[in-house]
Amino acid sequence: MRAIDVIYKKRNGGSLSEEEIRFFIEGFTKGDIPDYQASALMMAIYFNHMNKEETLSLVKAMVDSGDTMDLSRIKGIKCDKHSTGGVGDKTTVVLAPLVAYFGVPVAKMSGRGLGHTGGTLDKLEAIPGFSTGLSEECFIENVNRHGIAVAGQTGELVPADKKLYALRDVTATVENTSLIAASIMSKKLASGADKIVLDVKTGKGAFMKTMEDSLELAEAMVEIGTMYGRHTIALITDMNEPLGSAVGNSLEVIEAIETLKGRGPKDLTELCIELAVHMLLLAERFETYQEAKSAIEDAIFNKKALDKLKEFIEVQGGDPRVADDYSLFPQGSKQEVVVSDKEGYVHDIDAEQIGHCAMLLGAGRKTKDDDIDLGAGLVLNKKTGDFVKQGDVLATLYYNEGDPSQIGQLLQKSFAISKEKGKNKKILYFLVKSIDGRIVQEEIV
Repeated sequence: MRAIDVIYKKRNGGSLSEEEIRFFIEGFTKGDIPDYQASALMMAIYFNHMNKEETLSLVKAMVDSGDTMDLSRIKGIKCDKHSTGGVGDKTTVVLAPLVAYFGVPVAKMSGRGLGHTGGTLDKLEAIPGFSTGLSEECFIENVNRHGIAVAGQTGELVPADKKLYALRDVTATVENTSLIAASIMSKKLASGADKIVLDVKTGKGAFMKTMEDSLELAEAMVEIGTMYGRHTIALITDMNEPLGSAVGNSLEVIEAIETLKGRGPKDLTELCIELAVHMLLLAERFETYQEAKSAIEDAIFNKKALDKLKEFIEVQGGDPRVADDYSLFPQGSKQEVVVSDKEGYVHDIDAEQIGHCAMLLGAGRKTKDDDIDLGAGLVLNKKTGDFVKQGDVLATLYYNEGDPSQIGQLLQKSFAISKEKGKNKKILYFLVKSIDGRIVQEEIV
């Protein structure tokens, strides 16, 4: 078998066999197949797509390209959550201690941010002393003793994905349903979770801009998880505007802590509660949706989940005092406000543009090797549906270096202000799950 024959077959619209896909992935991972041939295959897949069988074969080959996490030594049903990425998405910082408080083990492998989307590891490392570089033994011990651990993906876990994603990122082949589904699910399956809850973002700040594409991706991932024997569901959630008000690592962790104190933004709180409900139901901690939701709301009200967050921080080397003293976080030494140049209702906020502004302030990376400023970012003072007068503050910028004047102009353009008040924005759209082998969609009302 030759790599060029696999490329030729896919270029002409053929379906690749499991043997062909495995040959190519193994060869590329080992370095026997060069980047230029892998790039050619990615482009052929991008234009001609993959069917369900091909996508599952790709996932299997990617999972088998490296080690897998054996979580059998962890007691209980392990339920993982994955977000497809967005702006201001700090749900893991809220969810991990919230779910762990109820005795559901949280053993999570997370990633770093790139471009306009943030990464959980970067956010957690904004906590002074916090370490995400855990050995497998320490990772498992932390979960068994404290119910929670979050660490970075090891170099041996799904190495094929790391190599493929680096190529896709520079060859304009990222936005393909099969390739995205295989990238996400190979990591989730290799990470060893028993049950998986997927948060599939849709809108301007997401990889999938349309509801149709988001549902297609959700269905593909739920089907992969189901075929692999893992109970998997997906929620389609909004990413047309940033989640919450804070964008930037320290700022987002502070907002997550505020949410665990019951003072978080409405959209972030609603989404975290919904995700937590489904994680607890999959883990068989509660029997009904309402029972789980009530218990979660009580855990926030009584600060029990906040206590679990402090425990989590301390166990991973961080300073738990940050939960009560936000001055301990890295901070932007300079501030600047961005004001509205018109009057009306905020009709829309461009999440991708806001994420780009935060990146320019230093909060994100243009390339994976860039350093980031953990204290930089911005806080939205107005959200969709709010009324603003000319001169009202739209957002506050936090930074340490550079001239933010151009960033302020770009941010101002990110707000669409109209005389007419728009419809109330939804944060939750659909639940996608498998019932008797069929993938079904349920609208969330």
